[in-house]
Amino acid sequence: MQKLLKSLGPVCAVIGAQWGDEGKGKVIDLLSEHYGVIARACGGANAGHTIVVGGQKHIFHLLPSGALHPHATVVIGSGLVLHLPTLLEEIRTLQAAGIDVLPRLYISTEAHIVFEFHKQIDIALEKQRQEREGKGIGTTKRGIGPAYMDKAARSGTRMECLKGDLRPILTAHAERVQRLYDVAVDVDAELKSLSSAQQLLSGHIVDTVTLLYEHLIQKKNVLIEGAQASLLDLDHGTYPYVTSSQTTSAGALQGLGLPPRALTSCIGVAKAYCTRVGEGDFATEVRGEQGDRLRERGGEYGSTTGRPRRCGWLSIPDLKRAAMINGFTHWNITKLDVLDEEEEIPVCAGIGADGKPEWKNLPGWRTSTVGVTEFSKLPQEAQEYIRFIEKETGVPATLIGTGPGREQMTIQ
Repeated sequence: MQKLLKSLGPVCAVIGAQWGDEGKGKVIDLLSEHYGVIARACGGANAGHTIVVGGQKHIFHLLPSGALHPHATVVIGSGLVLHLPTLLEEIRTLQAAGIDVLPRLYISTEAHIVFEFHKQIDIALEKQRQEREGKGIGTTKRGIGPAYMDKAARSGTRMECLKGDLRPILTAHAERVQRLYDVAVDVDAELKSLSSAQQLLSGHIVDTVTLLYEHLIQKKNVLIEGAQASLLDLDHGTYPYVTSSQTTSAGALQGLGLPPRALTSCIGVAKAYCTRVGEGDFATEVRGEQGDRLRERGGEYGSTTGRPRRCGWLSIPDLKRAAMINGFTHWNITKLDVLDEEEEIPVCAGIGADGKPEWKNLPGWRTSTVGVTEFSKLPQEAQEYIRFIEKETGVPATLIGTGPGREQMTIQ
């Protein structure tokens, strides 16, 4: 671990390399013990991070996964859009588990608020897409897109406003939302849902840019927690089937107000296969018995929505692109054990002129890798599978997940 930490340096970002759900929460939890500051940079409650500690499952939507560690300062950056009842629920859940995150929680004044009416707009827009185009984009209907729309239109409401009177702001929203989307806003209900947040969080809304800068000056290590993943990035993802924020390492720095030179390492997290939730291209998707087998062995159901994930094989071109965009210095390849029963493992090694995958079949290992923590003790075929990924992408696979538990990780 010490060798790994030395290679990561003081400011490390953990970024998803596929379409999300790669298992970022586990490596963040593993590393959080060694970082003084855990910072979430972007997204909203459409993200879901699941980690297992001592057999107990914890699911986070807004709080960084590293919040489990009582020593860590927790920062929520300006790149987020926050549904405050969800945030309060997560705080209470941790308190019930004996973890009080509130005294060490700092929320950017510049982060935006997701109101209940944003969810209604989300549903209305998805319905319009269905009627107009015959299909939607697979939104989680959590109001994330509409909140970012308001932010871009310069009509959003930032967390700094939580310290004042929200009624005039919500009254203005109600008129605009009714006019633009034919969605009624219950101002009194919105205010009621926010009253607890105003009482509990007002003292925790601060200038997090200055806070992070001061931590860096004090030589505190910072772990940046990405949300969603690179192929869902608003600019570089599979548009229009993307999320509404920048999900790359550059987007994470922007969402926290950190300069590019601050970043010392970037861990790309990718499953040993691939999954996707919602609509959009998925060149390596497999259906039928193979897809079902991957889904069941991997437990591939959304932690936020419960939706079954589409499953398929690994795509080297996608990993290469994600590595280029993010500047990955390390791979965390997760869920290697899900492939334990495969006789042969197809991998997309390239995309042909016809736009179809060019397959390379690698031998399976047909033996359990669950809980293996030393690379040399992995089956030879599993080692070769990892080495193939490293060779093709030019990035070392430093961390390899061999099960859901915190301790089930190989570190090279």
